[in-house]
Amino acid sequence: MKTNILVTYASKYGATKEIAEKIGEVLCQAGLQVQVASVEEIRDLTPYSAVVLGSALYIGKWYKQGMDFIKSYEKVLASKPVWIFSSGPSGEGDPVKLVDGKSLPADVKAIVDRIHPRDITLFHGDINLDKINAMEKFAVKNVVKKPFGDYRDWDMIVAWATKVAGALKN
Repeated sequence: MKTNILVTYASKYGATKEIAEKIGEVLCQAGLQVQVASVEEIRDLTPYSAVVLGSALYIGKWYKQGMDFIKSYEKVLASKPVWIFSSGPSGEGDPVKLVDGKSLPADVKAIVDRIHPRDITLFHGDINLDKINAMEKFAVKNVVKKPFGDYRDWDMIVAWATKVAGALKN
């Protein structure tokens, strides 16, 4: 029987959703049974033997829907193999360095520590000027002071997903 894997995400404008879809594609190509869905669509984790959970970062915090999901399902997630990713920092270079050396925001770190995920990673994000509102543009320019644009590293995403697939197949 194939392992049933959930790749779930919290995404406001779609960039994190696209990362989750790429991870799901890599897991499928490895022969795993995968469902990719927004955290808002998930009501029960029982059917899944493992979970890959991702959230967009907004001004240094996990997107609200991602926080709500991880808080609601903390105990169930702690009982399964879990991999966690965040996406968000824009700019050149190591994404962890771009967020002051923290691979997870403080608001989610304590919960994640109790879940004991197999791996945690941070991917570059995409800040699309055509999608964000005036307040978000102001915050990006003046508070977090990050450049606009798509900085996602698809090779890095595929490599991480391949590593997750390898762990799931063992």
